Amino acid sequence: MTGRAKARTALVVVATLAVVGVGSVMVLNAGAQTAPGSTQAQVPAHDMAGMQPGSAAQAGADDVAGAGPVTELDKTFLVKVRQAGLWEIPAGDLAQTHASSEQVKRAGLHLLDGHSHLDQLVREDAKMLGVTLPDQASAEQQGWVRQLTAAQGLEFDKLFANLLRASHGKIFATIAEVRAGTQNDVIRRHATQANQTVLDHMTVLEDTGLVDAKTIADVAAAVNPPAK
Repeated sequence: MTGRAKARTALVVVATLAVVGVGSVMVLNAGAQTAPGSTQAQVPAHDMAGMQPGSAAQAGADDVAGAGPVTELDKTFLVKVRQAGLWEIPAGDLAQTHASSEQVKRAGLHLLDGHSHLDQLVREDAKMLGVTLPDQASAEQQGWVRQLTAAQGLEFDKLFANLLRASHGKIFATIAEVRAGTQNDVIRRHATQANQTVLDHMTVLEDTGLVDAKTIADVAAAVNPPAK
């Protein structure tokens, strides 16, 4: 081989090695950008700068049920719902054995169903919000149960319809006040459920045809006392 041929061969070898070297560097860089588990390759630098570790967990901690203040009226509302169930469930039971009217028995079943559900709900919500509930009805409510226990037939029917309609009418007004003004999510939901239940109970009690006009007037006077 002549000197000129040897020189040409050497140049080709050098050029080939240079091309291979550049290609190897490019492949290595590409692999670094796409290799599995490479944080730099998967998340652009400006996105990483905006991420704050723990922010998702903090958002979950802030998104708690019952957000919002619990007022004294809110607490009183839960207590009244609990006490209502403590005497109206026994009253609903009595309607099945003491009533002569099928409409009264039907109203009693609505009380049993509605207040059984509300009683479970109020105990759950009160525990969540740290509100202490009573374990027995008020003295007045216990007296109503005694009156119903001693009555039979038509006497029971009339007493049942009017006692329960008066009680539901008064708590209905309280529910409206609470639902309109509460800032607590749990109380708001509870008031909505109680409103539907109490409205149903007032309706079936009125369907008995035994609710006196005086009962309605007494409720109206109690929830809207005349101005002095």
